[in-house]
Amino acid sequence: MAQVSTGEAKEKEITRLMGILTLDLEQKNILPPQRNALLAELKTHIWTVEDSGPLLTPDGVKTLARHSFDSNSMVTSREASKCLANVLLLGSETRQMFVDLGYPARAAQRLKAISPNDNREDELLYSRILFLMTYNTTLDFSELFDDYQLAESICSNIARHSKHYSKSGRNDPQPPLGTQALSETLKLLFNLSQYYPQHLSNLAKSAPQILKILCRINLSTPILQPPVTYLVNALLNLSVDRDDKPHKDSESNPWFPKPDQYCNIDRFISILDNAVRTYTEEQLETLATPLVTLLRKVFEFAPSHVRPHMQTALLPASSDRSQPLGQSNTLSSRLLRLSASAVAPSLRESVSSLLFELSDKDATSFVRNVGYGFASGFLMTHDLPVPMSATEGWSTGESDMTLREKLTNVDGSEVNPVTGQIRELESETPEEEMTEDEKEREAERLFVLFERLKATRVVNVRNPVEDAVREGRFEEVE
Repeated sequence: MAQVSTGEAKEKEITRLMGILTLDLEQKNILPPQRNALLAELKTHIWTVEDSGPLLTPDGVKTLARHSFDSNSMVTSREASKCLANVLLLGSETRQMFVDLGYPARAAQRLKAISPNDNREDELLYSRILFLMTYNTTLDFSELFDDYQLAESICSNIARHSKHYSKSGRNDPQPPLGTQALSETLKLLFNLSQYYPQHLSNLAKSAPQILKILCRINLSTPILQPPVTYLVNALLNLSVDRDDKPHKDSESNPWFPKPDQYCNIDRFISILDNAVRTYTEEQLETLATPLVTLLRKVFEFAPSHVRPHMQTALLPASSDRSQPLGQSNTLSSRLLRLSASAVAPSLRESVSSLLFELSDKDATSFVRNVGYGFASGFLMTHDLPVPMSATEGWSTGESDMTLREKLTNVDGSEVNPVTGQIRELESETPEEEMTEDEKEREAERLFVLFERLKATRVVNVRNPVEDAVREGRFEEVE
């Protein structure tokens, strides 16, 4: 095989190889081993879009598509499909060319035909090609759903993957190619469930197998990486409250299966707990937000006897109240700190929403559960009434005693409604000098709270950080 070239030499080599392959389509003048070698050589040049001009044209796409879908040799077809998939990935404009040539239906047909031979490489290639068709094209997948049973093909492939995962934990490890194929199928499933909700009922049939894989897969370190991230994403739309939503108390509900109705929830929470201890807030912004969103959606349609289990696992416990809430190393404390993150706005919003929903969307319960300090910003930015007794909990006034007792009494102990700490333990907690990291986190939290308060326009406030900058009280660190 020739050495990989760059620049003008690369473009000339691609032109030469494409010329031979195009002529071969008409004259059939190359033996299969030679044809496969030419395609393998061409693939070595398709790693960057630079100097790949001959591939990014209708003629280039047509040549590769014909070798991919018109060849009688599966080896030739796969080699050409690898080239084609790389071209479609690198050049977004080539995807519409592929659609205009009418080949997406052929890809769906190939995906459907995988069932008899169970070839994971075919699954990877055709799932990836169809996945790329969900971007920058006018393709309507409805025909592929109706005429080529695309949803059934996806569910069938996921079901085959699930057979590698046993309940005993003695999993039959998939080869890397199998894991990659699963990831491509899950990516395709997520996009189709997002863009074609009318076909969700058929796609949702994959949920039991996805849940099975996620519960039984051996988790890697760090934990939020493929295929785990794709398994979580794929479940997002399958749990939405739509017409195909399972009955809340159905024994056949795959989300809460008998006899262990908590197994899936516990797995989600375990992954989240591991993640928030491993990644930075900036990393969690991208990686953990879908998982938090999934927990919110699961809680929304969870049976009434399952909800308390989630609330116990995710909301602060009595043991967290020996100090101000958010200062321990428990999962609930870490979530509280993320709910005030200055660098992860999407995650901050999702975590705050989760905690509010776990509080039955009741502002008083929310303040009671997480403390006024963490609850106030969310309530204000969402135009939700802030219980006045939360801010008057330390006063001796007599107004609204019932509400005040609810805010300041948790499990029989009086708590500070602002910090959430048990009153009688406040004096026993020595005031230690904050570390620089703690000072920085507190400054970030206060900055977020001031910005949220400004956004409400209910009161006219000015962020003290802005004042400090304006007055020159910040010094540049060299």
